[in-house]
Amino acid sequence: MDETASTGRLPERDRPWVMRTYAGHSSATATNALFRRNLAKGQTGLSVAFDLPTQTGYDPDHELATGEVGRVGVPVAHLGDMRALFDGIPLAETNTSMTINAPAMWLLALYGTVGLEQGADLARCAGTTQNDIIKEYLSRGTYIFPPAASLRLTADVIAHTLTAMPRWNPVNICSYHLQEAGATPVQEVGFALATAVAVLDAVRDSGQVPPERMGDVVQRISFFVNAGVRFVEEIAKMRAFGVLWDEITRQRYGVTDARQRRFRYGVQVNSLGLTEAQPENNIQRIVLEMLGVTMSRDARARAVQLPAWNEALGLPRPWDQQWSLRMQQVLAYESDLLEYPDLFAGSHVMTALVDEVVAGARVELDTVLELGGVVSAVETGYLKSALVASLAERRRRMESGADVVVGVNRYAETESSPLTAAGAEAVEQVDPAVETAATEGVHRWRADRDAAAVDAALSRLRADAASTTNLMPATLECVRVGVTTGEWAGALRQVFGEYRAPTGLAGATGSGGDPGLAAVRERVVATARELGSGRLRLLVGKPGLDGHSNGAEQIAVRARDAGFEVVYQGIRLTAGQIVAAAVEEDVDLVGLSVLSGSHLAAVPAVLDGLRAAGRADLPVVVGGIIPAGDADTLRAAGVARVFTPKDFALTDIIDDLVTVIRRANDLP
Repeated sequence: MDETASTGRLPERDRPWVMRTYAGHSSATATNALFRRNLAKGQTGLSVAFDLPTQTGYDPDHELATGEVGRVGVPVAHLGDMRALFDGIPLAETNTSMTINAPAMWLLALYGTVGLEQGADLARCAGTTQNDIIKEYLSRGTYIFPPAASLRLTADVIAHTLTAMPRWNPVNICSYHLQEAGATPVQEVGFALATAVAVLDAVRDSGQVPPERMGDVVQRISFFVNAGVRFVEEIAKMRAFGVLWDEITRQRYGVTDARQRRFRYGVQVNSLGLTEAQPENNIQRIVLEMLGVTMSRDARARAVQLPAWNEALGLPRPWDQQWSLRMQQVLAYESDLLEYPDLFAGSHVMTALVDEVVAGARVELDTVLELGGVVSAVETGYLKSALVASLAERRRRMESGADVVVGVNRYAETESSPLTAAGAEAVEQVDPAVETAATEGVHRWRADRDAAAVDAALSRLRADAASTTNLMPATLECVRVGVTTGEWAGALRQVFGEYRAPTGLAGATGSGGDPGLAAVRERVVATARELGSGRLRLLVGKPGLDGHSNGAEQIAVRARDAGFEVVYQGIRLTAGQIVAAAVEEDVDLVGLSVLSGSHLAAVPAVLDGLRAAGRADLPVVVGGIIPAGDADTLRAAGVARVFTPKDFALTDIIDDLVTVIRRANDLP
């Protein structure tokens, strides 16, 4: 008799998933020390966070990198930085995930070169490059090139790793940020699978992989998902993902081996759902979200990384990351979760939930394919508009109280928290000297290399980019001669061009019958009349490299619903571009959104620019993850209001913006 059937337990306890923490800051040397400490604490894989200049293909000395270097991840500008990042860490023995998308080919080339220098057999190296550019156009914003060129880079990486690094996952289809941008479970599954289809079609159509090897390609495609606090629904979502992935890979690509069709995914549970108010509540949120991707054995994550309780406040400290690692270890080693077969097999409730998600996601996928595929759906703005609308509806439910967020819109009364009593010491602080050191370092690196060899390598890269040649060989040559991240991306910018993704604001509405909006609309109309203008004009600006635009877009939508004329040009703008738009559009208010922590550099640059342009009278407000001390600094510099995640009621924020305009113009 089967032992499982007789006892209800597995014959042997399952091996735990790979345990990671998403880590990186300041410098390659500092991050290397953090990696070593985390591995010594029992972490079983690395998850590398790169800073925004690296993610968007800029060196530390570029104008757009100001204030961003080493802030949300580690800066890697060249081979020397990658050597320092993995110094003393054997790459052949360490499963490494790298959250890198537009320059994924470049970072993988750096990684592989360091592996060879260590004497590693690259065929043994295991890990993942995220390398899903589509969701960058929709949510996270670290894209560089147009969609078609970006998919070509992804296909080239897949073709290269198929032979050179067969254990590597060359692309990680990432639905994580789709959920943060507003996607429902149905949209998350449907849109992510549409991206996977686009990637696999690009590989198939490139002619670089013979048809009989498409199963090997499918086998190395992994997914990176989000898990929210509605963990029963999340379990159903993950099971639905598996059902549809099996169907697509079997029917569309003819993969006959069931093992190759298995849905493989890693997860980061929902960071954006963590709250600044009563941040201690984030602990139970993280645990519940972890259950959604671990409880179901048939749909269990291969790798899990958890945010820290204080990520809504700022950069977590090593101790905070350790706490999140210990949550995983308690579940894996102290509980009996890994001793049983799938807990939901035969559940009528779960079967119905899965069927519901599968049916809805299939409709979403078919819609995207009918539009011509995910690239067309990005370029027309269809996907972005759908996400903006979904997020507006989610915000409406929270503001109305239909969706409860404990400590925010219900049970907000609280004792002071000993976890945050230390103020700014509750989060990691990045030394401003980090940016200076990185800039000086890249200058030394450029001075010490063979300039002629660099020029030749970049010329080859541009020539290959203008053809259909796989770009990995030219990229590896660039690595070897000392090309920098900014130079590699700059060469491809010259060939492919840059891209400005649709903002998704057209047609989106978020008022949802908010009873307070009518009164705010009356104030907007009255204020415009008193100022002698047709409508109040609001410029929403995203300075620097921070591409997380969800909050800015929701402010823009609600302000427009309240009667403002909104000027929003998208992400990644210099202070000069924002100032020029404010002057040219003759706006009444500038609203800046900064979530990367670079506010102390980005905001004063805009204020200085407005003064230089003769518009010191123009009020400026700021929103973002901004510690209380920094908020005081910004107000002292001339900022009229500072909004943080605890300010969740959008209509109240818009009402406050009207007050700011009235006071700036001496209206009662």
